[in-house]
Amino acid sequence: MSRSLDVNIMGREFRVACPEGEEQALLDAVAYLDRKMNDIREGGKIVGVEKIAIMAALNISHELLSARLPGGFDIGEFKRRMGSMQAQIEQAMSDQDKLF
Repeated sequence: MSRSLDVNIMGREFRVACPEGEEQALLDAVAYLDRKMNDIREGGKIVGVEKIAIMAALNISHELLSARLPGGFDIGEFKRRMGSMQAQIEQAMSDQDKLF
């Protein structure tokens, strides 16, 4: 079952259908989109809500495709974990240098 929520994006009101229990996820998505669109508008290079929306959609699509691979593999999380592992290895290696 779904319900309708009223949301605001760049000062414009929209009524959006939302499955029950997903309201917060929708509101988070709206806030993210609104922030992205406002950032583009404030950049001053793109004028018009439609063009700003398209650029925001392209930016968000790029972020999504850069962060995930098929099967739900999260590249960003993988990079963070690899960085953490590398830091631990470097720390362990520097500790070994002190032994000799």
